[in-house]
Amino acid sequence: MDATKRVACNREMFNPVSTMGMQVAFILVLSHCFQLVLKPLGQPGPIAQILSGFVLGPSGLSHISAVKKIFFQDLTGDYYETMALFSRIIIMFLIGLETDIPYLVRNLRPASILACGGCVTCTVFAAAITPFIYHQTGAHGPMLTMALTIAVIFSNAASPIVIRLAAELKFATTDFGRLVISSSLISDMYSVVLLVVSSESRAEKKFMHWVLFGCLAFLLVVAVIILNMYLANWLNRRNRNQKHLKNAEAFGILSVLVVTAMTIESMGFNSIVACFLIGSMFPKGGKTGRTLLPKLNYSVHNFIFPIYLGYMGFQADMTTINSLASLGVVAVVLLLSLGGKISGTLAACYYLRIPMNEGVLFALLMNVKGHVDLVSISVGLQSNVVTSTQFYGLMLATIVTNTLIVGPIIVYIVRRENESLGYRHVALEWQDPEIELRMLACVHNPRHVSTIVGLIAALRGSERGPITPYLMHLIELPDQKSKDNSLMYHQREDDELSDEDNYGGNEVVEINEAVDAFTAETGVVVHQVKAVSPFLNMHDDVCARAEETRASIILLHFHKHQRIDGKMEPGKEGIRTTNQKILRHSKCSVAILVDRGLTNSVAATRSGGGYNGSVSGSESLQHVATLFFGGPDDREALGFSRRLSMHHHINLTIIRFLAAADRDRNVGLNVAHNKEEEDVLMMSVCSSDRETESEADTAILTEFYNRYVTSGQVGYVEKYVETGAETASALRDMADMYSLFIVGKGGRGHSPLTTGMSDWEECPELGTVGDLLGSSDFDLSGSVLVIQQHRISSSDDDER
Repeated sequence: MDATKRVACNREMFNPVSTMGMQVAFILVLSHCFQLVLKPLGQPGPIAQILSGFVLGPSGLSHISAVKKIFFQDLTGDYYETMALFSRIIIMFLIGLETDIPYLVRNLRPASILACGGCVTCTVFAAAITPFIYHQTGAHGPMLTMALTIAVIFSNAASPIVIRLAAELKFATTDFGRLVISSSLISDMYSVVLLVVSSESRAEKKFMHWVLFGCLAFLLVVAVIILNMYLANWLNRRNRNQKHLKNAEAFGILSVLVVTAMTIESMGFNSIVACFLIGSMFPKGGKTGRTLLPKLNYSVHNFIFPIYLGYMGFQADMTTINSLASLGVVAVVLLLSLGGKISGTLAACYYLRIPMNEGVLFALLMNVKGHVDLVSISVGLQSNVVTSTQFYGLMLATIVTNTLIVGPIIVYIVRRENESLGYRHVALEWQDPEIELRMLACVHNPRHVSTIVGLIAALRGSERGPITPYLMHLIELPDQKSKDNSLMYHQREDDELSDEDNYGGNEVVEINEAVDAFTAETGVVVHQVKAVSPFLNMHDDVCARAEETRASIILLHFHKHQRIDGKMEPGKEGIRTTNQKILRHSKCSVAILVDRGLTNSVAATRSGGGYNGSVSGSESLQHVATLFFGGPDDREALGFSRRLSMHHHINLTIIRFLAAADRDRNVGLNVAHNKEEEDVLMMSVCSSDRETESEADTAILTEFYNRYVTSGQVGYVEKYVETGAETASALRDMADMYSLFIVGKGGRGHSPLTTGMSDWEECPELGTVGDLLGSSDFDLSGSVLVIQQHRISSSDDDER
């Protein structure tokens, strides 16, 4: 903050500003050059960016006197420090916007234990090593201040760099990655607390003075959070017919953030936590959130991060390590920082029963430096309480060296642990309905959104079964435009940098309005993404997004839609081709929805948007039937239905079709009468992979029956038929009884229950039963959801 004041009072601005601009330009160019070299070697962007500043700084090119004369003019460092301050403000606000707060709340205990394990151990190590460093660097002043500074350096986990590393190494969306990110944020908060205590001990302010300004800063943050809620709602209403906010409006929101942060800094407090809180409490839904996220993401990842991390490397001066004693200080700090994090984190992992290999990677990620510790060093240099320039120079060199060493080790371990950190699909058949469900729903036009969001609301189930939905708007890019290499829109679908974007037309506005209305009613935040590509390779975008988000299931719309007279009218053939390719290439389960007004029939249209009241918004009881013939796809449909059964406005019935010849044979369910019997039957379910398909079907149905049917939560019916004709007749008899039919695509082999039904098969991607139910000739009022379970192929194993 002192550097900012000096910059504001400076009358000769041109030379320092031009010098700083030249430094920024060199850092950006060097970081891109290093990234081109290091990316093929698997090194992430932050390592290249830190290395670019390191090479340009006093340890590299600026060690040459001619270069140093150009790059180190008076007040240039102050300008750069001011830029770093504004960079931290924007970065922490963006991290708050992107943080999954519900996940952090659900996993607060393990994240806190892991963070505190490393932080407490590092604080103890810092207290133990402080006297040695104090005497070796010839420092004068309070030893407590140095101890707190070293504790900040040891404890800090540099959450911005950890988040960037996790994103580039493609494990940010895994449970492991999200736990690491949550723990790094908590570690940063711990370090900020130590930094505040250290700053106040330097300033020697009275306790009551510190409490007063602390309360004012807290009230200011609360007031800004409330202001942002009203401001976001007002801007959403004001721009009802636009895709995004205007650039001036987005700038106004950021101006409020910057003014707030600078006010807190002027009070003597660090604004890192405040910016994070403001971002995390900012309304995620609506046009405001959709505008800020892509605009900030593009700016931060392409400009602010390279400059901020380059400045980190730029500050390191290895010439301060000019003796054996100084080298010993650096080595001891490096070893104790790494040892404190590893020992404390591994102890926490042992307590939480986290595997040792993940624990080591966790500890290394938590040992990344370069965020709060840089602020601590900067504050120390400005306050000059511990009068040892050598101490601060050695600490800066240690911080940069630590990250440059740890980064490549992290990359090596991530590659080695690719099997455990990579995309591993767990079928819904085996998933506990009370764990988080991640799903990717795809829509081509606003007509699809109403049913999709209604299904999302139904899958929400109870509060114990959280859901993370992604809505992907698929927009066809004509082939002649896709040949224009300068466009490449499908490669940057989230970079919404202009209000002039016309892809999707007014459909984007209608979809946004429908999603906003749904979020306002249910409180479920739907993450919206977009893919613009020709139908020829649109499936690649969908499959890649599903893998990136770790989706358990992809929801697709059938290429036909219902007309007013009830008949199914074919849509674009490209939609059908895309669905077929996704069914073949997806690494997770896929569901195709034949929409016959699943949500339109249950509630009236809401005002202000295209969202028709969903299952969650309707007070009427919805009757859903799951048709079970046998096979892996039907078992996946049963797993999907298990989540629907948890919704209080859904009456689910399982209808099992059996051969009439089996009526007198023992093919029924083994109903448990007590807890011991249920445990035995559960063990048989877990070993069903060694059984035949029929035994696996019976085992999974038995487990489902004992858990949900006996409690009255779900209905169960058995129907005995001999041929496909009798099956079709039975389906016609129940055509008007249910608003949604769920069935597996197939994979059950040649079954006498469906013999002859495939003779008039029109859409093989729906399977035999799904094609019959989705046919225009079949008089059915309910919608149909056809589910295909992903089977691991040899090619999948080779990729892993």
